[in-house]
Amino acid sequence: MSDNRLEALAAFLASNPDLPQGSDTPAQPEPAEKLPVLTMSIERKGRGGKTATILTGFASEAQAADTASKLKKRLATGGSARACEVLVQGDRRADLRVALRALGFPAPKG
Repeated sequence: MSDNRLEALAAFLASNPDLPQGSDTPAQPEPAEKLPVLTMSIERKGRGGKTATILTGFASEAQAADTASKLKKRLATGGSARACEVLVQGDRRADLRVALRALGFPAPKG
């Protein structure tokens, strides 16, 4: 019985060569890791009068550390990462917005 079905299908396909070859849909690329919207603030207290720009809202400490490293190299400035936040020395809000967009982050709040 299955041979008759296969023969009928083969005959149908042979008599209709203009049929599409199948439904091979292109594979959807997996979505990239969604980056969080960060909050930017300025701190002066407890720093001996020096200004620091703080970025908060990272998903993990590893993400904060990786981003801090990239930002410090890009901006040629000092800073650190601690507890899901990044500290960059100085008032670098405008520079950080540009650098974060280049790294794929949405525009930070603040």
